[in-house]
Amino acid sequence: MPRVSEDHLVARRAQILDGARQCFAEFGYEGATVRRLEEATGLSRGAIFHHFRDKDALFLALAHEDARRMADTAAEQGLVQVMRNLLEDPAQFDWLGTRLEITRRLRTDPDFRREWSDRSGELTAAATARLERQRSAGRLREDIPTEVLLRYLDLVLDGLVSHLASGQSTDHLDAVLDLVEASVRRGHSKS
Repeated sequence: MPRVSEDHLVARRAQILDGARQCFAEFGYEGATVRRLEEATGLSRGAIFHHFRDKDALFLALAHEDARRMADTAAEQGLVQVMRNLLEDPAQFDWLGTRLEITRRLRTDPDFRREWSDRSGELTAAATARLERQRSAGRLREDIPTEVLLRYLDLVLDGLVSHLASGQSTDHLDAVLDLVEASVRRGHSKS
């Protein structure tokens, strides 16, 4: 049996993730059947599940990939920039439209909740570190604990994802993000 190169395996995995992202975006988590995943990726179920043990593992790999990308942005430019990136290229994150299904599973499936938490922790850690650096540099409000600022920004991010996933207008959202950013900056605290 011929050996498959590492480059080929990486390319195949990327092909699966790209197709799965489109499939989840179009049909949601439940609607992304194995047959639809095969069509979206152009690969057989054997090829797909050679790389991912099941649909949950595939979905969580997407979550991890996006969380890593968002974490890199959050670490360098902040969580508001992550949101700006969502606005600039919402199609890149269309699969996050499954957020309601994710929320249901987080509430009802302890195994899924644990794995999701493990995957999303990278973004939280990067955002927290960035906020701490900004606070140390004197750029953030001092009257609100970092944990509260992080929770606030997380809620705005969740709201933005839901807004984009529902297909609502993006009019004025840049200005909304300007307001969010200004609200956490030093000099905008209550007197």
